[in-house]
Amino acid sequence: MTKLTPYALCFMTLFVLVGCGQKTIEELNVSIFQTSAAGDHLKQIELPTTEAAVSGEIVINTNETFQTVTGFGGAFTESSATLLNQLSADKRNQIMEAYFSADGAQYSLTRTHMNSCDFSVGHYSYAPVEGDTALESFSIAEDTADIIPMIKQAQALSSEGFKIVASPWTAPIWMKDNKTWNGGKLEKKYYGTWAKFFSKYAQAYSDEGINIWAFTVENEPLGNDANWESMHYTPQETADFVKHHLGPQLQQDNIDAKILVYDQNRGKELDEWALALLTDSALAPYIYGTAVHWYTSTIDWYPQSLTSTHNLAPTKHIIHTEGCIDAEVPHWKDDAWYWSKEATDWGWDWAKEEDKKDHPKYVPCYRYARDIIGCMNNWVEGWIDWNMVLDKNGGPNLANNWCIAPVIVDTDSNEVYITPLYYVLSHFSKFIRPDAIRTGIDTKHDALMATAVKNKDGSNVVIVFNESDKPIHYKLTIDNKEKTILIDQQAIQTIVVSQ
Repeated sequence: MTKLTPYALCFMTLFVLVGCGQKTIEELNVSIFQTSAAGDHLKQIELPTTEAAVSGEIVINTNETFQTVTGFGGAFTESSATLLNQLSADKRNQIMEAYFSADGAQYSLTRTHMNSCDFSVGHYSYAPVEGDTALESFSIAEDTADIIPMIKQAQALSSEGFKIVASPWTAPIWMKDNKTWNGGKLEKKYYGTWAKFFSKYAQAYSDEGINIWAFTVENEPLGNDANWESMHYTPQETADFVKHHLGPQLQQDNIDAKILVYDQNRGKELDEWALALLTDSALAPYIYGTAVHWYTSTIDWYPQSLTSTHNLAPTKHIIHTEGCIDAEVPHWKDDAWYWSKEATDWGWDWAKEEDKKDHPKYVPCYRYARDIIGCMNNWVEGWIDWNMVLDKNGGPNLANNWCIAPVIVDTDSNEVYITPLYYVLSHFSKFIRPDAIRTGIDTKHDALMATAVKNKDGSNVVIVFNESDKPIHYKLTIDNKEKTILIDQQAIQTIVVSQ
């Protein structure tokens, strides 16, 4: 028998230890969908068979969990509903199926306006009779020809259903101190009447078979300094109205609708309002959480502001209730524009000099992708776009406040243009389903943004965005399984990982 030398024994021991310690890396079973500046529209792609150098890595930690997802979607406005009424039945169906059917974006979280807003075709209130504190004149008849049929068609198409957030832009003008549609405050003597108004609205919609999941107290309570519907609150006035009027009224009338406070932009103002409202122990039982918008900046999603809002009240929720490409007339059948750094917003011209840095020219598709991923990675549970449908002028709009929607129509020629924005939104709404749980993620490439969730069906979903001008090969790792994936330049991907 040959006697082993000490060196040979050491070598064999090392070999055994290393060999036994090795883990077998399995390959992930993935389906990959991509939208890109090159022309992919939520296209299911096959990966190239040739090997290439990996320059990045995304590691998912499914044991690290964060918020539960409420959903994604857009808004039912009178402007959108009016345009649908002017299209042929097949074009209307094309749009509604694109948003709500199982073959489309499968929107799960939506919004609508209570009374008129800037994206209405005229000013109106459900209780127009001055001094009608009993609200005997209350009627939602104004909505029965447009908004309600649009919602009902969406309900018929949606296999899983969707939630609706309702927001007032203003109370009836006779309840306000300035007696006009824009600006002013709700007179304190009408706080109780206005609270009853919310309750009657929810009941009237319920009678139509439409459940209102949540209310925001007021759209943009800081005001918008413009010529469309608005009404101003301070944080203290909001708390007083909710604690002593709206909350108790909804409870008294058995209206199971949640209450979201604030409903304006992230940043400094959100920090101030969150501190005032989320630390009010008497207000806490009545509110579900905070609603936010994105108009403070075209490039910053304000992660610190969102995370500090969450940390003030970890059991409360954050919902993004409005965002759009504003101050722009839609570009018709020009996909390249939506991927180009040409868009400007309201702040490009009108922001204070010290704030102009937050409002540079930007890429519309980038703005959506970055904002939704950034929001999700900082505790936002739902993300709602603004109008679902607008015309080639960016309206109709009673205030000439032109904006862009994911779907643009020409009612004269009965044409529909589904913009790249629709496909970017669909990467989230179609694949991240309600009650998914966000999981831990470590993105190791400066040009990539990513977020990840685990759906109720057990599938992991990863959204990856590459805004660089070069394709990137990256390794995706989940629970000791991995896959090398190629994402094209200027592209967003959804990776669905099956069990």
